Amino acid sequence: MELQWIGVAFLLGLAVRRLGQPPLLGFLAAGFFLELVGLRPDAALVELADLGILLLLFAIGLKLDLRSLVRPFVLGVASIHMVATTALFGGLLLGLAVLFPAGQLAGLGMREAALVGFGASFSSTVYAVKLLEARDDAGSLYGRASIGILIVQDLAAVFFLAASKGEWPSPWALALLPLPFTRPLFGRLLQLAGHRELLLLAGLSAALGGAALFELVGLKADLGALVAGLLCAGHGKSEELGKTLLSLKDVFLVGFFLTIGLTGLPTWETFAMALGFALLLPVKVGFFFWLATRFRLRARTSLLLSLSLGNFSEFGLIVGSVAVSAGWLAPSWLVTLALATGISFFFASLLDGRAFALYRARRERLARFERPERVSEEEPVQVGQAEVLVFGMGRVGTHAYDHVREALGEGVVGFDVDDRVVARHCEEGRRVV
Repeated sequence: MELQWIGVAFLLGLAVRRLGQPPLLGFLAAGFFLELVGLRPDAALVELADLGILLLLFAIGLKLDLRSLVRPFVLGVASIHMVATTALFGGLLLGLAVLFPAGQLAGLGMREAALVGFGASFSSTVYAVKLLEARDDAGSLYGRASIGILIVQDLAAVFFLAASKGEWPSPWALALLPLPFTRPLFGRLLQLAGHRELLLLAGLSAALGGAALFELVGLKADLGALVAGLLCAGHGKSEELGKTLLSLKDVFLVGFFLTIGLTGLPTWETFAMALGFALLLPVKVGFFFWLATRFRLRARTSLLLSLSLGNFSEFGLIVGSVAVSAGWLAPSWLVTLALATGISFFFASLLDGRAFALYRARRERLARFERPERVSEEEPVQVGQAEVLVFGMGRVGTHAYDHVREALGEGVVGFDVDDRVVARHCEEGRRVV
Protein backbone atom coordinates (compact mmCIF):
# COMPACT_ATOMS: atom_id res chain seq x y z
CA MET A 1 0.00 0.00 0.00
CA GLU A 2 2.83 2.42 0.81
CA LEU A 3 4.30 1.99 -2.67
CA GLN A 4 0.92 2.84 -4.19
CA TRP A 5 0.49 6.18 -2.44
CA ILE A 6 4.15 7.09 -2.94
CA GLY A 7 3.83 6.36 -6.67
CA VAL A 8 0.56 8.29 -7.03
CA ALA A 9 2.00 11.28 -5.15
CA PHE A 10 5.12 11.24 -7.35
CA LEU A 11 3.25 11.00 -10.67
CA LEU A 12 0.72 13.71 -9.88
CA GLY A 13 3.39 15.94 -8.31
CA LEU A 14 5.51 15.53 -11.45
CA ALA A 15 2.56 16.28 -13.72
CA VAL A 16 1.75 19.48 -11.84
CA ARG A 17 5.43 20.49 -11.82
CA ARG A 18 5.54 20.12 -15.62
CA LEU A 19 2.65 22.58 -15.80
CA GLY A 20 4.76 25.13 -13.90
CA GLN A 21 2.85 24.79 -10.62
CA PRO A 22 4.08 23.79 -7.12
CA PRO A 23 4.15 19.97 -6.63
CA LEU A 24 2.06 20.50 -3.48
CA LEU A 25 -1.01 20.77 -5.75
CA GLY A 26 -0.25 17.32 -7.09
CA PHE A 27 0.07 15.88 -3.58
CA LEU A 28 -3.36 17.27 -2.62
CA ALA A 29 -4.79 15.85 -5.86
CA ALA A 30 -3.17 12.49 -5.05
CA GLY A 31 -5.02 12.39 -1.72
CA PHE A 32 -8.34 13.12 -3.46
CA PHE A 33 -7.57 10.42 -6.06
CA LEU A 34 -6.79 7.81 -3.39
CA GLU A 35 -10.04 8.69 -1.62
CA LEU A 36 -11.95 8.39 -4.91
CA VAL A 37 -10.65 4.89 -5.75
CA GLY A 38 -10.84 3.67 -2.15
CA LEU A 39 -7.10 3.07 -1.64
CA ARG A 40 -6.69 4.18 1.96
CA PRO A 41 -3.11 3.93 3.30
CA ASP A 42 -2.61 2.53 6.80
CA ALA A 43 -1.73 4.36 10.02
CA ALA A 44 1.90 4.74 8.91
CA LEU A 45 0.86 7.62 6.63
CA VAL A 46 -0.69 9.51 9.54
CA GLU A 47 2.50 9.04 11.58
CA LEU A 48 4.59 10.36 8.70
CA ALA A 49 2.25 13.36 8.39
CA ASP A 50 2.61 14.12 12.11
CA LEU A 51 6.39 13.82 11.85
CA GLY A 52 6.39 16.22 8.89
CA ILE A 53 4.52 18.83 10.94
CA LEU A 54 6.95 18.42 13.86
CA LEU A 55 9.94 18.92 11.57
CA LEU A 56 8.25 21.92 9.95
CA LEU A 57 7.82 23.55 13.38
CA PHE A 58 11.39 22.63 14.38
CA ALA A 59 12.65 24.29 11.18
CA ILE A 60 10.66 27.44 12.00
CA GLY A 61 12.26 27.49 15.45
CA LEU A 62 15.69 27.28 13.82
CA LYS A 63 14.98 30.49 11.87
CA LEU A 64 13.52 32.49 14.75
CA ASP A 65 15.17 35.84 15.36
CA LEU A 66 13.09 37.41 18.10
CA ARG A 67 14.67 40.84 17.58
CA SER A 68 13.51 41.03 13.97
CA LEU A 69 10.01 39.83 14.85
CA VAL A 70 9.28 42.78 17.12
CA ARG A 71 9.97 45.37 14.43
CA PRO A 72 6.72 47.29 13.76
CA PHE A 73 6.57 46.49 10.04
CA VAL A 74 6.74 42.78 10.92
CA LEU A 75 4.76 42.34 14.14
CA GLY A 76 2.30 45.17 13.38
CA VAL A 77 1.54 44.10 9.80
CA ALA A 78 1.23 40.40 10.72
CA SER A 79 -1.01 40.95 13.76
CA ILE A 80 -3.37 43.50 12.22
CA HIS A 81 -3.66 41.55 8.97
CA MET A 82 -4.46 38.26 10.74
CA VAL A 83 -7.16 39.81 12.92
CA ALA A 84 -8.75 41.75 10.04
CA THR A 85 -8.63 38.79 7.61
CA THR A 86 -10.15 36.44 10.20
CA ALA A 87 -12.94 38.96 10.80
CA LEU A 88 -13.48 39.50 7.04
CA PHE A 89 -13.76 35.83 6.08
CA GLY A 90 -15.66 34.91 9.23
CA GLY A 91 -18.10 37.80 8.82
CA LEU A 92 -18.75 37.01 5.16
CA LEU A 93 -19.41 33.36 6.00
CA LEU A 94 -21.86 34.32 8.76
CA GLY A 95 -23.63 36.65 6.35
CA LEU A 96 -23.89 33.91 3.72
CA ALA A 97 -25.16 31.47 6.36
CA VAL A 98 -27.99 33.90 7.17
CA LEU A 99 -28.89 34.36 3.49
CA PHE A 100 -28.41 30.73 2.39
CA PRO A 101 -28.80 28.46 5.45
CA ALA A 102 -28.36 25.19 3.56
CA GLY A 103 -25.68 22.69 2.60
CA GLN A 104 -22.21 23.49 3.90
CA LEU A 105 -23.45 26.71 5.51
CA ALA A 106 -26.26 25.04 7.45
CA GLY A 107 -25.80 25.49 11.18
CA LEU A 108 -22.66 27.60 10.75
CA GLY A 109 -22.07 29.52 13.97
CA MET A 110 -19.63 32.18 15.08
CA ARG A 111 -17.04 29.64 16.28
CA GLU A 112 -17.02 27.73 13.00
CA ALA A 113 -16.86 30.95 10.94
CA ALA A 114 -13.99 32.27 13.08
CA LEU A 115 -12.04 29.03 12.70
CA VAL A 116 -12.41 29.03 8.92
CA GLY A 117 -11.49 32.73 8.80
CA PHE A 118 -8.46 32.05 11.00
CA GLY A 119 -7.34 29.27 8.65
CA ALA A 120 -7.72 31.60 5.65
CA SER A 121 -5.64 34.34 7.30
CA PHE A 122 -2.35 32.43 6.92
CA SER A 123 0.07 32.78 4.00
CA SER A 124 2.20 29.90 2.83
CA THR A 125 5.69 29.68 4.36
CA VAL A 126 6.70 26.93 1.93
CA TYR A 127 5.61 28.92 -1.14
CA ALA A 128 7.19 32.20 -0.03
CA VAL A 129 10.52 30.61 0.93
CA LYS A 130 10.72 28.80 -2.43
CA LEU A 131 9.93 32.06 -4.24
CA LEU A 132 12.55 34.07 -2.33
CA GLU A 133 15.18 31.37 -2.86
CA ALA A 134 14.46 31.31 -6.60
CA ARG A 135 14.95 35.09 -6.77
CA ASP A 136 17.88 35.03 -4.31
CA ASP A 137 15.98 37.69 -2.36
CA ALA A 138 15.82 36.08 1.08
CA GLY A 139 18.28 38.67 2.42
CA SER A 140 16.47 41.69 0.95
CA LEU A 141 14.28 43.89 3.12
CA TYR A 142 11.05 42.65 1.60
CA GLY A 143 12.32 39.07 1.86
CA ARG A 144 13.24 39.43 5.55
CA ALA A 145 9.94 41.21 6.27
CA SER A 146 7.96 38.48 4.48
CA ILE A 147 9.70 35.71 6.43
CA GLY A 148 9.19 37.62 9.68
CA ILE A 149 5.46 38.04 9.02
CA LEU A 150 5.16 34.36 8.15
CA ILE A 151 6.91 33.35 11.37
CA VAL A 152 4.52 35.54 13.42
CA GLN A 153 1.62 33.80 11.66
CA ASP A 154 3.17 30.39 12.28
CA LEU A 155 3.61 31.21 15.97
CA ALA A 156 -0.10 32.07 16.14
CA ALA A 157 -0.82 28.63 14.66
CA VAL A 158 1.46 26.96 17.20
CA PHE A 159 -0.34 28.69 20.08
CA PHE A 160 -3.65 27.54 18.60
CA LEU A 161 -2.35 23.97 18.39
CA ALA A 162 -1.15 24.17 21.98
CA ALA A 163 -4.52 25.50 23.18
CA SER A 164 -6.49 22.97 21.11
CA LYS A 165 -5.53 20.16 23.44
CA GLY A 166 -8.15 21.46 25.85
CA GLU A 167 -6.34 20.21 28.95
CA TRP A 168 -4.43 21.96 31.68
CA PRO A 169 -0.74 21.07 31.61
CA SER A 170 0.77 19.03 34.41
CA PRO A 171 2.40 20.93 37.31
CA TRP A 172 5.61 19.34 36.02
CA ALA A 173 5.41 21.76 33.08
CA LEU A 174 7.03 24.35 35.36
CA ALA A 175 10.17 22.21 35.21
CA LEU A 176 10.57 23.34 31.58
CA LEU A 177 11.19 26.96 32.54
CA PRO A 178 15.02 26.51 32.79
CA LEU A 179 15.15 25.17 29.19
CA PRO A 180 16.59 28.43 27.74
CA PHE A 181 19.69 27.87 29.86
CA THR A 182 20.37 24.62 27.96
CA ARG A 183 21.16 26.45 24.70
CA PRO A 184 24.95 26.02 25.14
CA LEU A 185 24.40 22.27 25.56
CA PHE A 186 22.43 22.08 22.31
CA GLY A 187 25.12 24.08 20.55
CA ARG A 188 27.83 21.79 21.86
CA LEU A 189 25.96 18.68 20.68
CA LEU A 190 25.51 20.16 17.18
CA GLN A 191 29.22 20.97 17.05
CA LEU A 192 30.15 17.42 18.08
CA ALA A 193 27.76 15.93 15.50
CA GLY A 194 29.80 17.37 12.63
CA HIS A 195 28.10 16.94 9.27
CA ARG A 196 25.70 14.76 7.28
CA GLU A 197 24.27 11.67 9.01
CA LEU A 198 25.13 12.57 12.60
CA LEU A 199 23.91 16.14 12.16
CA LEU A 200 20.66 14.82 10.68
CA LEU A 201 20.21 12.46 13.63
CA ALA A 202 20.99 15.29 16.04
CA GLY A 203 18.23 17.42 14.50
CA LEU A 204 15.73 14.55 14.55
CA SER A 205 16.61 13.77 18.16
CA ALA A 206 16.13 17.39 19.20
CA ALA A 207 12.79 17.75 17.38
CA LEU A 208 11.32 14.44 18.54
CA GLY A 209 12.84 14.74 22.01
CA GLY A 210 11.36 18.21 22.49
CA ALA A 211 7.97 17.00 21.26
CA ALA A 212 8.02 13.99 23.61
CA LEU A 213 9.14 16.09 26.57
CA PHE A 214 6.33 18.62 26.15
CA GLU A 215 3.75 15.88 25.65
CA LEU A 216 4.98 14.19 28.83
CA VAL A 217 4.03 17.25 30.92
CA GLY A 218 0.67 17.77 29.23
CA LEU A 219 1.71 20.32 26.59
CA LYS A 220 1.25 20.01 22.84
CA ALA A 221 4.07 18.12 21.07
CA ASP A 222 4.13 20.71 18.26
CA LEU A 223 5.12 23.42 20.74
CA GLY A 224 7.95 21.21 22.02
CA ALA A 225 9.35 20.82 18.49
CA LEU A 226 9.25 24.60 17.99
CA VAL A 227 11.03 25.25 21.32
CA ALA A 228 13.68 22.64 20.46
CA GLY A 229 14.35 24.48 17.20
CA LEU A 230 14.55 27.77 19.06
CA LEU A 231 17.17 26.30 21.42
CA CYS A 232 19.29 25.35 18.40
CA ALA A 233 18.76 28.69 16.60
CA GLY A 234 21.61 31.15 16.25
CA HIS A 235 24.32 28.49 16.46
CA GLY A 236 26.91 28.27 13.71
CA LYS A 237 25.53 24.88 12.67
CA SER A 238 21.83 25.85 12.68
CA GLU A 239 21.75 26.91 9.02
CA GLU A 240 23.47 23.70 7.94
CA LEU A 241 21.08 21.69 10.12
CA GLY A 242 18.08 23.37 8.48
CA LYS A 243 19.38 22.48 5.02
CA THR A 244 20.14 18.90 6.12
CA LEU A 245 16.58 18.42 7.40
CA LEU A 246 14.94 20.15 4.43
CA SER A 247 14.48 17.17 2.11
CA LEU A 248 13.40 14.84 4.91
CA LYS A 249 10.85 17.38 6.15
CA ASP A 250 9.46 17.89 2.62
CA VAL A 251 9.05 14.13 2.10
CA PHE A 252 7.17 13.69 5.38
CA LEU A 253 4.96 16.70 4.58
CA VAL A 254 3.84 14.86 1.44
CA GLY A 255 2.10 12.51 3.85
CA PHE A 256 0.32 15.45 5.47
CA PHE A 257 -1.00 16.79 2.15
CA LEU A 258 -2.17 13.30 1.22
CA THR A 259 -4.10 12.99 4.49
CA ILE A 260 -5.82 16.31 3.72
CA GLY A 261 -6.99 14.91 0.40
CA LEU A 262 -8.18 11.74 2.14
CA THR A 263 -10.47 13.80 4.40
CA GLY A 264 -13.19 13.81 1.74
CA LEU A 265 -13.87 14.28 -1.94
CA PRO A 266 -14.44 17.75 -3.40
CA THR A 267 -17.99 18.60 -4.36
CA TRP A 268 -19.38 21.39 -6.50
CA GLU A 269 -20.30 23.20 -3.29
CA THR A 270 -16.83 22.97 -1.71
CA PHE A 271 -15.24 23.96 -5.02
CA ALA A 272 -17.54 27.00 -5.37
CA MET A 273 -16.76 28.03 -1.79
CA ALA A 274 -13.00 27.64 -2.42
CA LEU A 275 -13.28 29.71 -5.59
CA GLY A 276 -15.07 32.40 -3.58
CA PHE A 277 -12.16 32.39 -1.12
CA ALA A 278 -9.72 32.76 -4.04
CA LEU A 279 -11.66 35.74 -5.40
CA LEU A 280 -10.93 37.52 -2.11
CA LEU A 281 -7.16 37.14 -2.57
CA PRO A 282 -6.81 40.62 -4.16
CA VAL A 283 -8.29 42.03 -0.94
CA LYS A 284 -5.73 40.07 1.09
CA VAL A 285 -2.87 41.30 -1.12
CA GLY A 286 -4.12 44.89 -1.16
CA PHE A 287 -4.46 45.00 2.60
CA PHE A 288 -0.89 43.71 3.02
CA PHE A 289 0.31 46.46 0.66
CA TRP A 290 -1.63 49.21 2.47
CA LEU A 291 -0.44 48.08 5.91
CA ALA A 292 3.19 47.84 4.80
CA THR A 293 3.14 51.40 3.45
CA ARG A 294 1.49 52.60 6.70
CA PHE A 295 4.46 51.10 8.55
CA ARG A 296 6.85 53.25 6.45
CA LEU A 297 7.98 50.80 3.78
CA ARG A 298 8.41 51.95 0.18
CA ALA A 299 5.77 51.07 -2.41
CA ARG A 300 8.14 48.69 -4.21
CA THR A 301 9.03 46.82 -1.02
CA SER A 302 5.37 46.72 0.02
CA LEU A 303 4.22 45.38 -3.37
CA LEU A 304 6.81 42.59 -3.50
CA LEU A 305 6.04 41.67 0.12
CA SER A 306 2.27 41.58 -0.45
CA LEU A 307 2.54 39.48 -3.62
CA SER A 308 4.79 36.92 -1.91
CA LEU A 309 2.15 36.56 0.84
CA GLY A 310 -0.89 36.60 -1.45
CA ASN A 311 -1.95 32.98 -1.01
CA PHE A 312 -3.43 30.56 1.48
CA SER A 313 -1.26 28.30 3.58
CA GLU A 314 -0.38 24.80 4.67
CA PHE A 315 -0.65 26.13 8.23
CA GLY A 316 -4.28 26.99 7.51
CA LEU A 317 -4.72 23.32 6.61
CA ILE A 318 -3.02 22.29 9.87
CA VAL A 319 -5.40 24.53 11.83
CA GLY A 320 -8.34 23.13 9.88
CA SER A 321 -7.17 19.56 10.43
CA VAL A 322 -6.96 20.09 14.20
CA ALA A 323 -10.40 21.73 14.25
CA VAL A 324 -11.91 18.82 12.30
CA SER A 325 -10.23 16.26 14.60
CA ALA A 326 -11.64 18.09 17.64
CA GLY A 327 -15.14 18.10 16.16
CA TRP A 328 -15.27 21.90 15.86
CA LEU A 329 -15.54 21.89 12.05
CA ALA A 330 -17.16 19.63 9.49
CA PRO A 331 -14.63 17.79 7.24
CA SER A 332 -16.06 19.62 4.20
CA TRP A 333 -14.45 22.85 5.44
CA LEU A 334 -11.00 21.22 5.40
CA VAL A 335 -11.64 20.18 1.79
CA THR A 336 -12.65 23.79 1.02
CA LEU A 337 -9.44 25.16 2.59
CA ALA A 338 -7.35 22.61 0.67
CA LEU A 339 -8.96 23.55 -2.64
CA ALA A 340 -8.61 27.27 -1.86
CA THR A 341 -4.91 26.77 -1.07
CA GLY A 342 -4.36 25.00 -4.37
CA ILE A 343 -6.21 27.65 -6.37
CA SER A 344 -4.28 30.42 -4.59
CA PHE A 345 -0.95 28.82 -5.52
CA PHE A 346 -2.04 28.66 -9.15
CA PHE A 347 -2.91 32.36 -9.31
CA ALA A 348 0.09 33.41 -7.19
CA SER A 349 2.54 31.62 -9.51
CA LEU A 350 1.08 33.51 -12.50
CA LEU A 351 1.30 36.88 -10.76
CA ASP A 352 4.70 36.51 -9.08
CA GLY A 353 6.45 36.16 -12.42
CA ARG A 354 5.20 39.64 -13.35
CA ALA A 355 5.82 41.33 -9.98
CA PHE A 356 8.68 43.57 -11.13
CA ALA A 357 6.97 44.47 -14.42
CA LEU A 358 3.80 45.29 -12.47
CA TYR A 359 5.71 47.70 -10.25
CA ARG A 360 7.36 49.42 -13.23
CA ALA A 361 4.01 49.84 -14.95
CA ARG A 362 2.22 51.21 -11.84
CA ARG A 363 5.13 52.92 -10.12
CA GLU A 364 3.72 56.43 -9.91
CA ARG A 365 0.27 55.29 -8.83
CA LEU A 366 1.67 52.97 -6.14
CA ALA A 367 4.04 55.66 -4.86
CA ARG A 368 1.03 57.74 -3.79
CA PHE A 369 0.53 55.32 -0.88
CA GLU A 370 4.01 55.94 0.53
CA ARG A 371 4.45 57.91 3.72
CA PRO A 372 7.04 60.73 3.84
CA GLU A 373 8.87 58.94 6.68
CA ARG A 374 10.78 55.74 5.90
CA VAL A 375 12.32 52.96 7.94
CA SER A 376 16.09 53.35 8.13
CA GLU A 377 16.78 50.72 5.44
CA GLU A 378 14.54 52.58 2.97
CA GLU A 379 16.13 56.02 3.32
CA PRO A 380 17.75 57.47 0.15
CA VAL A 381 21.43 56.57 -0.14
CA GLN A 382 24.02 59.34 -0.50
CA VAL A 383 27.13 58.31 -2.48
CA GLY A 384 28.94 61.65 -2.39
CA GLN A 385 31.69 61.98 -5.02
CA ALA A 386 31.74 58.28 -5.95
CA GLU A 387 32.71 57.57 -9.57
CA VAL A 388 31.92 53.85 -9.64
CA LEU A 389 28.99 51.93 -8.09
CA VAL A 390 29.18 48.15 -7.64
CA PHE A 391 25.81 46.41 -7.28
CA GLY A 392 25.90 43.01 -5.59
CA MET A 393 28.81 42.44 -3.21
CA GLY A 394 29.23 38.73 -3.59
CA ARG A 395 32.46 37.09 -4.68
CA VAL A 396 32.60 38.77 -8.11
CA GLY A 397 31.37 42.12 -6.80
CA THR A 398 33.95 42.11 -4.01
CA HIS A 399 36.82 41.48 -6.44
CA ALA A 400 35.48 44.23 -8.73
CA TYR A 401 35.25 46.65 -5.79
CA ASP A 402 38.80 45.91 -4.62
CA HIS A 403 40.20 46.22 -8.14
CA VAL A 404 38.49 49.59 -8.74
CA ARG A 405 39.57 50.90 -5.33
CA GLU A 406 43.19 50.12 -6.17
CA ALA A 407 42.83 52.28 -9.30
CA LEU A 408 40.57 55.10 -8.04
CA GLY A 409 41.11 55.15 -4.30
CA GLU A 410 37.89 55.78 -2.35
CA GLY A 411 35.79 56.76 -5.37
CA VAL A 412 33.80 53.50 -5.31
CA VAL A 413 30.70 52.46 -3.36
CA GLY A 414 29.25 48.95 -3.12
CA PHE A 415 25.56 48.03 -2.75
CA ASP A 416 23.89 44.89 -1.47
CA VAL A 417 20.33 43.93 -0.37
CA ASP A 418 21.52 41.75 2.53
CA ASP A 419 22.29 43.75 5.69
CA ARG A 420 24.55 40.96 6.97
CA VAL A 421 26.70 41.21 3.83
CA VAL A 422 26.80 45.00 4.21
CA ALA A 423 27.89 44.73 7.86
CA ARG A 424 30.67 42.25 7.01
CA HIS A 425 32.11 44.46 4.26
CA CYS A 426 31.97 47.54 6.48
CA GLU A 427 33.92 45.65 9.14
CA GLU A 428 36.53 44.82 6.50
CA GLY A 429 36.91 48.52 5.60
CA ARG A 430 34.85 48.74 2.42
CA ARG A 431 32.22 51.40 1.82
CA VAL A 432 29.08 49.34 1.25
CA VAL A 433 25.47 50.46 1.76
